[in-house]
Amino acid sequence: MRLHRLPEIMQRWLPHTEWRGPVRAGEKPLYLTFDDGPIPDETPFVLEQLAQYGARATFFCVGDNLDKHPDIARQVLAAGHRLANHTFHHVSGWRTPLPQYLADVQRCQQTLDALLPQPEAHPLLRPPYGRLTRAQAAALHPGYRLIMWDVLTYDYDATYPPQTCLRAALAHTRPGSIVVFHDSQKARQNLRAVLPRYLEACAEQGYSFEVL
Repeated sequence: MRLHRLPEIMQRWLPHTEWRGPVRAGEKPLYLTFDDGPIPDETPFVLEQLAQYGARATFFCVGDNLDKHPDIARQVLAAGHRLANHTFHHVSGWRTPLPQYLADVQRCQQTLDALLPQPEAHPLLRPPYGRLTRAQAAALHPGYRLIMWDVLTYDYDATYPPQTCLRAALAHTRPGSIVVFHDSQKARQNLRAVLPRYLEACAEQGYSFEVL
């Protein structure tokens, strides 16, 4: 069973986490996010699609990929998007002791800070897989905004037919949704089939695409 949106009772289990973005009266913002990049081919493809709609997005980057592809990360910034922390080694909080997890987050943030014009006072962090313990959340919250999601597209699941992926993502989308796609090789099939049509459909419905 695919849970595109977690029940609110499950969301409340983790304090200090954000599941939706702000919505101003009379507006329909969406907050597109892309996890696991930056990498060749997929991240530039995403940038091309976003540019067609003047869309801004937030890219939750794996630090190791930032080290390997800093020029692509700079392209993301130059296009007006935001880079954010997705840990250095894409580690699961459920399987990683607190000191090791915090060190991995810090290493990714140091890599990010070296790319930014100036370090952010309160940077964004999304835990890989959404797996974070309450102790990790409590330790990280003073320094980071912990960003989860309102719509998980499951674009990374190669067994998920693209048309079904698109239909489900659109059905769960609402003003303020934080939507998760992946600029990764694993998501290539669905990303390339779904993202252009998702952007087109949401734009036709009057949504704007904002950065977190």
